[in-house]
Amino acid sequence: MRYAYAITSALLLGGATATLALQPSTAQVAQNEPGAIQASVPRAGAPMSFADMVAKLQPAVVNISTKQTIVQQQPANPFSGTPFGELFGGMGGGQGGAPVKREGASLGSGFLISPDGYVVTNAHVISPGARGATVNSITVTLSNNKEYTAKVIGQDTASDLALLKIDAAGLPFVKWGDSAQSRVGDWVVAIGEPFGLGGTVTAGIISAINRVTGQGGAYDRFIQTDASINQGNSGGPMFDLNGNVIGVNSQIFSQSGGNIGIGFAIPAAVAKPIIETFRTGGKISRGYIGVTIGGTVDDDAAAALGIAKNAGELIAKVEPTGPAAKGGLRAGDVVTRINGQAVTREQSLTYLVSNLKPGTTARFDVLRAGQPASVSIAVATRPPEDQLGKILQGQDDSGGFGPNGGGDDDQGDDDTSSVPASSTAPLGITVQALTPGISRAIGVDSSVQGVVIATVDASSDAAGKLKRTDVITAVNGVPVRTAADYARLVAQAKAAGRPQVLLLVQRGRGNPAFLPVKIK
Repeated sequence: MRYAYAITSALLLGGATATLALQPSTAQVAQNEPGAIQASVPRAGAPMSFADMVAKLQPAVVNISTKQTIVQQQPANPFSGTPFGELFGGMGGGQGGAPVKREGASLGSGFLISPDGYVVTNAHVISPGARGATVNSITVTLSNNKEYTAKVIGQDTASDLALLKIDAAGLPFVKWGDSAQSRVGDWVVAIGEPFGLGGTVTAGIISAINRVTGQGGAYDRFIQTDASINQGNSGGPMFDLNGNVIGVNSQIFSQSGGNIGIGFAIPAAVAKPIIETFRTGGKISRGYIGVTIGGTVDDDAAAALGIAKNAGELIAKVEPTGPAAKGGLRAGDVVTRINGQAVTREQSLTYLVSNLKPGTTARFDVLRAGQPASVSIAVATRPPEDQLGKILQGQDDSGGFGPNGGGDDDQGDDDTSSVPASSTAPLGITVQALTPGISRAIGVDSSVQGVVIATVDASSDAAGKLKRTDVITAVNGVPVRTAADYARLVAQAKAAGRPQVLLLVQRGRGNPAFLPVKIK
């Protein structure tokens, strides 16, 4: 869940026991210290009420708000250069008017984890909410309406976690629980500030654990719940019935923006070590090998490659100077295991790689042209997210397989030879050598090697997937460098009785994609 930003111009128990009658202990304890909370909630079955539990926990949950400045470029004055230009001059100049600054704000939730003011929340709660926005201040408001200016101790967009600090003492706080012990069907309670209404409590059960949402990365493992989680609940705590924090409410699945009973929380087992790293001044580091992933081995890919379905993930692109390239991993390889751990839908390649320790060497088991192989890769440190896209995609993001993908239809005149029709008939396309001149003409990076499509038979399966100027760089995981390579590999697939081939295709400067094409 990403909380919508509004622009102002528009939208636990004290368990301390006295050690001496004359010198009672003054040590502060967590609001969810074992004791009365457990006693107040029945151990079995649905609880009669969450009231006693909530009364102890709610003081440790806070509201988090930001003040932001949003710089917006004015649209160009459509009357510029006409007699009406001065009359409508406020609309901006011919090339766009002067930037306009607007005030913005955001709201979210958080919770105290220490009496001296450390606050956990989501990174997106305290991040700029729009392009050109900057966060000017962060305010933490307690349940007693006291406000404090917060400073950021640590923030990590990949895990969507942040640690704040306010200057205060003697505050109510809560402790982490063990999310690994949570089970589907367990009761949970969420406390937060949805829609800025103030402290709100919802309850439900755990719908799933270790839920993979498909966003990839080291932290794509969530607790799914049907407890109502809405905009503004971000960063708030999810409690078990013992009053322990087992998750940080983070996202919702919704087409309308409201709760439909599918919410996600970052498990405490994931969040706690990251927050402690922030607290001790450490840095978060993740593994990186420099590849673009082409997806799992689905039915089409399995049929083309002659391997088992879901047997790993395909490598679409390898950064030329990255760790994977140096270790011998190639585009078209199917990675099946990393250090003995199977690559599956639930345990994706990005998840396993991100959790590798930088500086170590990892073994990657792969299928290469249908044959098993292994490579050893020295794991590097994952670059910041803003740098990562430039490394893997380049400065120019044009092209790709969207509606604007492709390049100039003019293929140049360096080489017009094509494979004879009898050789290309199985797929319904003709190809020709990819020369430097053609690469420039169709907008493909000069490092790309393969063959360029010259014609596509409108009656073939390829017609709905490929277009003239697409570059085929591999067939069934085997690199293609010449038209003869292409013809031979397609013929081999047909002779082996394969119903289709898996082409690795580059379109413009977008990311390459694996496309299954039926053999006629």
